[in-house]
Amino acid sequence: MSFKMTDKVTWVGKIDWELRRFHGDEYSTDRGSSYNSYLIRDEKTVLIDTVWHPFAEEFVENLKKEIDLNEIDYIIAQHSEIDHSGALPLLMKEIPNTPIYCTENGAKILKGHFHEDWNFVTVKTGDTLNIGESTLTFVEARMLHWPDSMMTYMDSEAILFSNDAFGQHYASDLMYNDSVDQCELFEEAIKYYANILTPFSALVTNKIKEVLSLELPLNMIATSHGVIWRDNPAQIIEKYMEWADAYQENQITLVYDTMWNATRKMAEAIAKGIKSIDDTVTVKLFNAANTDKNDVITELFKSKAILFGSSTVNKGIMNATGGLLEMIKGIGFKKKKAAAFGSYGWSGESVKIIEEKLKDAKLDVMEGGPLVLWNPDEEGIKECIEFGKKFAQNL
Repeated sequence: MSFKMTDKVTWVGKIDWELRRFHGDEYSTDRGSSYNSYLIRDEKTVLIDTVWHPFAEEFVENLKKEIDLNEIDYIIAQHSEIDHSGALPLLMKEIPNTPIYCTENGAKILKGHFHEDWNFVTVKTGDTLNIGESTLTFVEARMLHWPDSMMTYMDSEAILFSNDAFGQHYASDLMYNDSVDQCELFEEAIKYYANILTPFSALVTNKIKEVLSLELPLNMIATSHGVIWRDNPAQIIEKYMEWADAYQENQITLVYDTMWNATRKMAEAIAKGIKSIDDTVTVKLFNAANTDKNDVITELFKSKAILFGSSTVNKGIMNATGGLLEMIKGIGFKKKKAAAFGSYGWSGESVKIIEEKLKDAKLDVMEGGPLVLWNPDEEGIKECIEFGKKFAQNL
């Protein structure tokens, strides 16, 4: 499959309808994804990125139907991660001397992945490549989200090939942002930002300001995953600026793990206390053990405050809760209130452990969360309700 975006630019990527896990098992892709590759035909011919390696043979065969591979003058590798570069080895067997434009880090990582010393041409921000009527300008986007990442701007078509920035793991043959379901699109866009780009929010803000300062016309943002932004492409830039600024909605999220439902009952009671103080706030509860972890991270990203609860197990906390706490430490949420709660049978360390992990994640922790022996009785439920009230009042 290919389709013409403009007279000069053709999409030659792959829609992956079956993808359900990404980055190993670290990211859920319930709506599939796409690996977007772009072919530019001007006086010179340029290929921007390839596809994930399981589709390498299909990609090269389809590319041959689109163009004689020997007509490709340049390859631009905006990002060396395997989902973008996976077809390069097979493609380079066909056209081994074709220059590959990438950042200095990109060349190092591609060599590290494939152990090939191809004809690398390293570029940095502001470098250009004239291909006839069009000039391509390279913009390094270091750590968005790898050290090698970069974007490419095509002046004649006013297209920003944005790499992973502004993307979504979202399979659709409609291809453009104004053609797809808007709720689905923005669900996947915020999930993508929350789970992948949040750690780099300061860099996101600075890079967007840098690009905007160039005052370039913008007809499209051609991402590496998901749909292409053609209808008011600036809207996703505005969203990224909003999401990068310690984003929060009027939401409080409670995450718990439980053995015999004690912490579930506690979570529900705390939520009842919160709502009794503020009936306008959205309160959401998730069992960490049976809820998709990336969906939970997205809800935590949207929240102004979060609470974690767990039973005490072997003087520690339960696995699913511990995994999520480790994730949020790495993600680096900003300006969120937090608290802990838990139950126990004989040793009772869970609340203190969770509080320390929340502090390690640089959250503003309200200490002294409820810790209930065995199963909360009427007095234990009342204690949780009162804690919910106190937590809401202190926001």
